[in-house]
Amino acid sequence: MKLNKRSVTHYALSDSPADHTGFLRTWGGPGTPPTPSGTGRRCWFVLKGNLLFSFESREGRVPLSLVVLEGCTVELAEAPVPEEFAFAIRFDAPGVRPHLLAADGQAAQEAWVKALSRASFGYMRLVVRELEGQLQEARQSLALHRCATRKVAGSRCKPQAPNHSSPSPENGHFLPSDCSPMGSSEEGGSRPAGRDLAEWELQGPASFLLGKGQSPVSPETSCFSTLHDWYGQEIVELRRGWQQRVLGSQPECKP
Repeated sequence: MKLNKRSVTHYALSDSPADHTGFLRTWGGPGTPPTPSGTGRRCWFVLKGNLLFSFESREGRVPLSLVVLEGCTVELAEAPVPEEFAFAIRFDAPGVRPHLLAADGQAAQEAWVKALSRASFGYMRLVVRELEGQLQEARQSLALHRCATRKVAGSRCKPQAPNHSSPSPENGHFLPSDCSPMGSSEEGGSRPAGRDLAEWELQGPASFLLGKGQSPVSPETSCFSTLHDWYGQEIVELRRGWQQRVLGSQPECKP
């Protein structure tokens, strides 16, 4: 694989976010010859995508090595000297030397192994396929749930037979069972014997409302006939005044 050194260096030093960073000890990697003591060389590593860079220090501006994390596996390993937290990057291609690394602690070792194992495009491809399968299953489950919900809703919305025992409307309004039209009974305001019709029509609704325990000023009732008679009092008064004026304007009959 051929890479443009200038482009790779620019990407390594760019402000693009890194997936993982930290100090690791390395043995025999490209650009990192083993130390005389064999304890490995401590370098600053930066993981960006599927590219693993190493630098002399955290402030280093020139990458010491580059590892392309494709076609490889990350597994625990033993270092040339006793190291408790060593791991290796091994490639499937023959003749490629593994990269031996060691972290400063168990937590750092686990974090690096996890990050490096998930850095390749092959791993991302597997994750995408798994997510696509889960999405397809979720869509099918949602479609079945909607179908079942519609069936249940359809069974609940069957038409009901009309109720023939309901009361018939009077003047377009249904009357309560305990409310009868005015004049149908004595309690409902029937005209007493010997009382003038106009006088009864004027006093009847008020006395009826008072008998029902309602205010004669603002009746609180749902009975249409009661409301009709109440709001007709003004017409009754006008009619009574007109009758009085007519009677007063007639000339007296002389014997």
